[in-house]
Amino acid sequence: VQLQASGGGLGQAGGSVRLSCAASGTIININEMAWYRQAPGKQRELVAEITSGHSTKYADSVRGRFTISRDNAKNTVYLQMNSLRPEDTAVYYCNAEVKTLTGWGTSVNPYWGKGTQVTVSS
Repeated sequence: VQLQASGGGLGQAGGSVRLSCAASGTIININEMAWYRQAPGKQRELVAEITSGHSTKYADSVRGRFTISRDNAKNTVYLQMNSLRPEDTAVYYCNAEVKTLTGWGTSVNPYWGKGTQVTVSS
């Protein structure tokens, strides 16, 4: 299973950036999908998560500004980031809990995508 993130880059304060992350491989289904971020010198933190039934949860710092969504048919999760702030600058990582077919049955494991840099200028 591979998670490929895209959409990072440079944004201005008050502007918007949209991230995408597509999962590929021998996937039966995906339970939770999430976005995390890690700023320089800080620990990785949860930004937002979404269940297969589209229930969502957000960090207090992004609630009302960011929107997480997913397309189950495409095994893809999105993060729409509006009203950007300089403190949103970080490397953003997607995460997915994936059920796969193995030689002896099925297995559920977390997978991480390579990070994508988002830089917000003031």
